[in-house]
Amino acid sequence: MKHILACLVMLLMAGQVAAMEVQSWQTKGGARVMYVHAPQLPMVNLRVMLDAGSARDGDLPGQARLLNELLLEGAGKWNADELASELESRGIEVSTHTGRDMAQITLRSLSDKNILTPALDMLAAMLASPRLEEEAIARVKERTLAALRQASQSAEDVADREMMKALYGDHPYAHDPLGTEKSLEKINRETLQVFHQRFYNQANAVVALVGDVDRTQAEILAEHVLAGLPVGEKAPPFPEPNPKKARALHKDFPASQTHLYLGMLGIHRKDPDYFPLIVGNHILGGSGLTSIMGEEVRNKRGLSYGISSYFSPLRVKGPWMLSAQTKNSQARTTLELMTALLRDFIDEGPTQKQLQAAKKHLAGGFPLRLSSNKKILQQISVMAFYDLPPDWLDTWSSRVEQVTRAQIRRAFRRRMPMKHLLQVSVGGGK
Repeated sequence: MKHILACLVMLLMAGQVAAMEVQSWQTKGGARVMYVHAPQLPMVNLRVMLDAGSARDGDLPGQARLLNELLLEGAGKWNADELASELESRGIEVSTHTGRDMAQITLRSLSDKNILTPALDMLAAMLASPRLEEEAIARVKERTLAALRQASQSAEDVADREMMKALYGDHPYAHDPLGTEKSLEKINRETLQVFHQRFYNQANAVVALVGDVDRTQAEILAEHVLAGLPVGEKAPPFPEPNPKKARALHKDFPASQTHLYLGMLGIHRKDPDYFPLIVGNHILGGSGLTSIMGEEVRNKRGLSYGISSYFSPLRVKGPWMLSAQTKNSQARTTLELMTALLRDFIDEGPTQKQLQAAKKHLAGGFPLRLSSNKKILQQISVMAFYDLPPDWLDTWSSRVEQVTRAQIRRAFRRRMPMKHLLQVSVGGGK
């Protein structure tokens, strides 16, 4: 009975995905908008993304994230306390996030115009007129320094940072969005203002919107939140990163476990090999304990507490990483096994049985990625920022189903040669 109910739920969700229409247009200032009408709840979820992520930091790592955090620390006629009070009194949620490609600010509000209108006014002020007061800058810097100190005490975070530096060298993706203690000292109100003037404009922005507003209202909302920004120009494209020669790096760290990373340059969002590589990675390590890595390294041999792999597609080639944690005494054995399994997969590809299981899991689980307005917003945000077609969600499962063993084998052989494999291990210290 439970199985039948689960199947009915999945069929219902699949029908909702098929019925969902993603609409797209450009604002007068040149910003791309993606919108889904969702009248089931009296809510609006809206996100503004700017090509102003940490890869735009230049010589001051951390300034993109610092600026984006400061959007919540006072804007326009509201200081930090007043802004927080206004949002809380109306039940409006606003959050920010900064990655390597994008800086984003997300709003969730009731669709009632008496609440939504002031919510949009405040969001527009945050984007166009952040106060950047000295006290706020010092406060956000201190939070950032605390996050840096915490990251330095985590072997996993240290391994991740070391791998990104090894993969990208002097490319803008190399440094962490948090920046460094040294660079944070150099960032001030003037440098933040220059960054804001350069990258916070309409041509450099995209908008994603899901909720209880019709198309006409959605167009007005998108224009409203961006109205205070200058039209400006899009940021220039990033250079393509160059693959590095295979090498192994180790960093002693006082822990009983060693964190192991294998990495290579992966794919960008519009990569022609996107689907063969995504499906292949699911089989290799992306599906956790049921993957090849999970079965061979953890289940059969008990060498790792956890193991997984993933692609992180970006504007240009993002990283592919395979990570595991193991006892210090087993680090060498585990790393050798992980490398051997990867080499075998690149050479041979998956079995037909593994491929069919992966397709069933990926396509069957896809409706869960669209099971709430928040999740729909996340999906269309990616579509909007990376200029993916409006039918991306409609065709995703069918494109997974079309992937063949030959395509996976060909894509992994061509795109992931062992001569570019980097190894990073962090641990083993006393």
